[in-house]
Amino acid sequence: MNATMKYILVTGGVISGIGKGIIASSVGTILKSCGLHVTAIKIDPYINIDAGTFSPYEHGEVFVLDDGGEVDLDLGNYERFLDIRLTRDNNLTTGKIYQSVINKERRGDYLGKTVQVVPHITDAIQDWVMKQAKVPVDDDGMEPQVCVIELGGTVGDIESMPFIEAFRQFQFKAKRENFCNIHVSLVPQPSATGEQKTKPTQNSVRELRGLGISPDLIMCRCSTPLDNSVKEKISMFCHVQPEQVICVHDVSSIYRVPLLLEDQGVVNYFCRRLDLPIESRPRKMLTKWKEMSDRSDRLLEHCSIALVGKYTKFSDSYASVIKALEHSALAISQKLEVKVSASARLVPVPPHPRPLCSGPMVLGILVPGGFGVRGTEGKMHAISWARKQKKPFLGVCLGMQLAVCEFARNVLGWADANSTEFDPESKHPVVIDMPEHNPGQMGGTMRLGKRRTIFKTKSSILRKLYGDADHVDERHRHRFEVNPELKQHFEEKGFHFVGQDMEGERMEIIELEDHPYFVGVQYHPEFTSRPIKPSPPYFGLLLAAAGKLHSYLQKGCRLSPRDTYSDHSGSSSPDSEIAEFKLPSLSQD
Repeated sequence: MNATMKYILVTGGVISGIGKGIIASSVGTILKSCGLHVTAIKIDPYINIDAGTFSPYEHGEVFVLDDGGEVDLDLGNYERFLDIRLTRDNNLTTGKIYQSVINKERRGDYLGKTVQVVPHITDAIQDWVMKQAKVPVDDDGMEPQVCVIELGGTVGDIESMPFIEAFRQFQFKAKRENFCNIHVSLVPQPSATGEQKTKPTQNSVRELRGLGISPDLIMCRCSTPLDNSVKEKISMFCHVQPEQVICVHDVSSIYRVPLLLEDQGVVNYFCRRLDLPIESRPRKMLTKWKEMSDRSDRLLEHCSIALVGKYTKFSDSYASVIKALEHSALAISQKLEVKVSASARLVPVPPHPRPLCSGPMVLGILVPGGFGVRGTEGKMHAISWARKQKKPFLGVCLGMQLAVCEFARNVLGWADANSTEFDPESKHPVVIDMPEHNPGQMGGTMRLGKRRTIFKTKSSILRKLYGDADHVDERHRHRFEVNPELKQHFEEKGFHFVGQDMEGERMEIIELEDHPYFVGVQYHPEFTSRPIKPSPPYFGLLLAAAGKLHSYLQKGCRLSPRDTYSDHSGSSSPDSEIAEFKLPSLSQD
């Protein structure tokens, strides 16, 4: 047992989707800004082995890690907030636990015993958490000191029972000074009376205590700040001090949540409760978060991007894409407006093709990744519009492949050009399935995880945006790729494949000549975008949409002073003590 590892378990009550992921990320952020090494584990009680086969409508987007793990979108929040790099084993599912226990049973590891939920499944959960908590997640390779564990779903669900029981046992194994629980609960405010209701929280905490875990902090999600009387009522009925009841009300931006927790003394509480090794000097912390949230509240200029996709009913379907756009907009002091357009509705009606999102208001177009034929013709119509109208365009994964199809049809004159994913009989298969792809199985059969892309030309816009790097390492998730045999036909017409894989076989980046910004990438740059370090392809799209790309490139890829964040933790105004802000290369060896 690693005596110094501190564990913070985040559970949820009343309803799922209450914001446990943002709260877990925010707790990690304020502890990390005190100089601690923090890691995070997400537990999902579903039986799927991983999130790879989910529809985005089911559970939001599938987030991809460096090692190719397809995981819950909350791991994206942890990576963005904490600026860490996680592995597939930081996402623990019921399926993974049962699979590992069944494999051990088949090997005969249990020596003839009856294999049961208690102790075998619960032991396996505890062993997994203890082992994974030690895996370094920061660039310096240091072992973490604090592990934030988020248990998905709500307390009392039949499927999360083995996990709750595992942590009931674990709190004694880890010892009290190394383990604490944050319980996130809903405090509804019915519109009829406007009164904040504590009964759901009381019931939820009672249920948790009945299962053997007593919350150390009760974080109340509410639409408006908690009244003192409500705090005291929760304190009285839930067996905690009033300062252990934390109000997490709706705020203007998620970047305000760490500040909200810090203001209510959460760090001081953890220092006492977990005996954390933090110096007692006054902390001037979270400055950049304060600057970011202040700036996002002050922004006046708007930048409107049309996101043309097919999963438009549920905003979490494109969570990382929208975050990457936000990071980039914030870096150039623009307020982002994302106009989500259902690609299935964008099919042109001759002789008047429908303009995209009523024309001139849209400053840039983004076509994200996706699977399946539905909506692809609408996406190609949007790409054609962006190409002809000289509107800034970024195509990601499928978006890049469709840009290739659109160019082949409308410029090269190959009317039936298509991806073999949508038309296996096409005479011009400009996008083909990949050699490794195994069509028999759906899960884990794609080209996944971090791969290297080599720039083939010095003059590429994206190369400059990446800090003039020779190569970049970005995360992939795809089965199909551009047909390398047809490359020559495109290049002759000014459609350049400026980035390729290390063997020169896979086309990774496209750029179009004589266009302000027409870029496609086969990888998913949104997965490595960070609030202070926006992803270069998205950053280029926002710069071009705001009319600032040319001057940014002219200045050697430096932002104007008013767009920089201060590097001095004593200052909270972006305009004072300005440190020069240069976008780093995202490539990491």
